[in-house]
Amino acid sequence: TEIDWKAYMQEVEGFANGTLDYTQLRGDTGPLVYPAGFVYIFLGLYYATGRGSDIRLAQYLFAGLYLLNLLLVFRIYCRTNKVPPYVFFFMCCASYRIHSIFVLRLFNDPVAMAILFLAINLFLEERWSWGCLLFSLAVSVKMNILLFAPGLLFLLLQRFGLLGCIPKLCICALLQVVLGLPFLLVNPVGYLTRSFDLGRQFLFKWTVNWRFLPEEVFQNRVFHAALLLAHLAGLGLFALHRWHSSKESILTLLKDPGKRKPASPRLTVNNILWQASCVCLLNASAWIVFILFSSNFLGVCCSRSLHYQFYVWYFHTLPYLLWCTPTTKLAHMPKVLLLGVIELCWNTYPSTVCSSLSLHVCHGLILLQLWYGTAPTPVSHTPPPSRKPTAMSKKAQ
Repeated sequence: TEIDWKAYMQEVEGFANGTLDYTQLRGDTGPLVYPAGFVYIFLGLYYATGRGSDIRLAQYLFAGLYLLNLLLVFRIYCRTNKVPPYVFFFMCCASYRIHSIFVLRLFNDPVAMAILFLAINLFLEERWSWGCLLFSLAVSVKMNILLFAPGLLFLLLQRFGLLGCIPKLCICALLQVVLGLPFLLVNPVGYLTRSFDLGRQFLFKWTVNWRFLPEEVFQNRVFHAALLLAHLAGLGLFALHRWHSSKESILTLLKDPGKRKPASPRLTVNNILWQASCVCLLNASAWIVFILFSSNFLGVCCSRSLHYQFYVWYFHTLPYLLWCTPTTKLAHMPKVLLLGVIELCWNTYPSTVCSSLSLHVCHGLILLQLWYGTAPTPVSHTPPPSRKPTAMSKKAQ
């Protein structure tokens, strides 16, 4: 369980000793392949744990991170009010793999996800600028957070229009520049190619989701391109037919919200999204979470490879994805069973043809439910009556 922790400590030790060339930072498992935010956070852990030697203290710190992560997730779920309370037991106690990722393996994935869930909490509070800042910080720890980016871009366009969302995107970009500046000044090409390497090859022996394929197919660039096209197609379909509820063209998102026709109220957490009326009648908080979580899930389904620590990328979002659609009492048990099968697939080591196929079947069932369970119904373009107009909150600016 110490392999990755020691590699992390070796990677940040070079930075602690004054090395600013990113290509020279490496550990026993290979070169450093994460953005600069990872370096700063784990440098703090490096000094807090006696240069990485006190692993027990690191485990206590990650146990605290695990509890904080649960608190942030529970707060999101309480705002959406879609998941039955008993499901939280499974989220807390039923996943050996998640406990291992946090407290035994000490991966950087849970650090990135905890920051991401904090950012989502800020979005639900309409603190979009602060949320974008935290979102960018999460990206700087690990790039998997970019799977949420298409959904976030859609929300920013829906909320602010094209011109209004540019400052939010600048916040995201500026933080990346500031964090990477020491390395960019020394070797900009080395930093960008190492920390944001989208073409990195994965080892077949660690794959959880594509074990049923021959290794030559798994490593084939045509297969990777097909997955990318499937991902983009899925995002396009969801954006057009599930995220965008208005009968107007999706290009209206580029306009200022106040100039759109027919006029619609801004996306706020305190009002029901009458223009986004669905079969499941999602409130505003639930609608924001649905777009972000489904964006990430589409990326996970089309990933070139999922390793065991990647389970944390979407584990805490699965209950919402399963229960955000209308659910009868008889349908609860199949959904719990689906969670159990997914857990079993991720706990099968090494992965098998059966476990990887089962994982894809489960993902496919969730996608079908999201597609058919959130189909928009015809809605009136007349906004609901209100007592008096309310000014936009300053914190949403």
